[in-house]
Amino acid sequence: MNSSRTRGAAAILGVAVVLAATACSTGKSSTAAAAPAPAGGQISLTYLQKQGDQQYFVDEADGAKAKAAALGVKLTVVNLGNDANQTVSDVQAAIAQKSSGLIIVPPDPAVGPQVISTAKSAGVSIISSDDQVCATGPDPSKCAATDLLPRIGFSGQQMGAAVGQEAGQLFAKSGWSAADTRTISAWEQDVTVCTDRVNAAKSAFATAAGASVANIDVATDNTPTGAQDKVAATVTANPGVKHWVIWGCNDENVQGGVTALQNTGVSPDNIIGVGLGAYLACKDWKSGQPSGMKAALFINGKDIGALAVQTMYDKLKNGKALPQEAFAPTKMVDPTSWQSAGLVCS
Repeated sequence: MNSSRTRGAAAILGVAVVLAATACSTGKSSTAAAAPAPAGGQISLTYLQKQGDQQYFVDEADGAKAKAAALGVKLTVVNLGNDANQTVSDVQAAIAQKSSGLIIVPPDPAVGPQVISTAKSAGVSIISSDDQVCATGPDPSKCAATDLLPRIGFSGQQMGAAVGQEAGQLFAKSGWSAADTRTISAWEQDVTVCTDRVNAAKSAFATAAGASVANIDVATDNTPTGAQDKVAATVTANPGVKHWVIWGCNDENVQGGVTALQNTGVSPDNIIGVGLGAYLACKDWKSGQPSGMKAALFINGKDIGALAVQTMYDKLKNGKALPQEAFAPTKMVDPTSWQSAGLVCS
């Protein structure tokens, strides 16, 4: 669930528009663009995803395609990569191609004001999946709730809390001393949903661990290689640490961190990695080799893709109000349970 972003969004931020609000299920206003009258013909949707080649987003696209086929919806999936400028042009192209509605996961939330303004001006409904997108500025964490796009995704706080609790419980069972243990929180620190997850993990770990363990925040780009490089430097700077607990925004951070730890000579027995996603964690478990990846929260991208398409379909076809947020379920898995949980490891 990566969020590496293209900088230099000053030109994009030249347009910051406060949108006319539509009603949502909570009774509060919403930034979703006003939808046309309920569609009588075939509905055409465009799903625009950052880093569409990442496994989570591949799964998300597959879930969206399956749901679209079942509903008779014409669906176009667009890989935005990491390019914010491409995001704007691809939104414009989707509107020009007469998409009835847009679902977007932008690589940089800074494009939010221009993307939402573009959709609104064309009278095209737009929602986000996974990440928050704001109509009035580049930082969703500073955005009024009524200026956020309706979002289909997972609860960042609930996910982070589940990860932190699992890590804390595993630490409590390990018998390790807090004095020679460190926790690593690895994430791209200007991504709001990542910060929500990590902060919740820290809090839950503190409660479940039964001890005060010093934490090290590691800024990454949410990729395995980025996390590996940064965690390797962290280990070098802390030679007295014997045991490591690591979590992050996604599986990429944890897998990269675990790899760095093991490459520097830390035994898998001295690592507690708890992933978020499980789509990379399962590869470690599938290999049968010892791994510091001890558990992961299974989040199924297919569920999000399907729910996003269903939500937009209900809005366009039946005039159903968009929820401000809709969440899909998650489940903690480990080397013994991932397969029975339905996780397909590709």
